[in-house]
Order: sequence, then C-alpha cells, then structure tokens
Amino acid sequence: MVDQLSKERRSWNMSRIRSKDTTPEKCVRSFLHRKGYRFRLNVKTLPGSPDIVLPKYKTVVFVHGCYWHRHPGCKYAYTPKSRIDFWENKFQQNIERDKVKKQKLVNDGWRVLTVWECETKTVEQIALVLKPLFKSKERL
Repeated sequence: MVDQLSKERRSWNMSRIRSKDTTPEKCVRSFLHRKGYRFRLNVKTLPGSPDIVLPKYKTVVFVHGCYWHRHPGCKYAYTPKSRIDFWENKFQQNIERDKVKKQKLVNDGWRVLTVWECETKTVEQIALVLKPLFKSKERL
C-alpha cells in the first residue's frame, strides 16, 4: 500500500512526536506530585533514562506510548499499512530494548512500573497502575 502523505508531510508529522514531556508523562507526574511524591526526571545515569525516578522508594516509572512500545491488546498499538516489514522490525527492537532496560534496573535493585498511554486518561486509571508505589509508601 502506498503512503497517502507526501514524504515531506510524513517527515513533518513524525518530527512532532516527542520523547520527553509528553501529555501522558505530565498527567502521571501531576498525579504523583499531588499525592506528595517527589521525583526526578529522565535520569541519564540509570539504564533507559526512566521518565520518572523516585529514589526514596527505589522505583522508576516508564510512561510508554501504546503505539511505539506495542501495548498488548490495545487499540492504539496498530501496525501501519505501508512498509509493514520496516515497522514490525522497528517495533520489535523497541520491545527488546524495553525488556533489556527493565532487566538491568531490576538487577540493580530498582522496582520498575510501566504506565501505558491509554492508562493516563483518568486519575483512577493512573492510581490503579501506581498502586504498588502507594503500598511501599504506607510501610515507611
């Protein structure tokens, strides 16, 4: 199938996709801040430069886009109809990279939480995903 957009327009669209300070990230950060958590952002010294790092709780939070990181069963994790081989390879590399980053963090003693983009639509969904973090705060 042929791409409906010109090469220039597709390039422009793709250049608008952010890797930091995305709306889902801001929603999670805002939620954590309102709950009284203090955190650091994009710590480059940790594997994968996690989106949110809570050093006090030895926890990192990745806020993944459903499309780019292939959220299983999510309607947003569709595959483009053009250049299918290219996209499947790219998505597979993202998944493998995520697994390696997570394993390195776990091996270093970090707890890793993943919040998917589609789970940031409501405060209740964010709270449900971050529930393990709240349990660790209660024990302190």
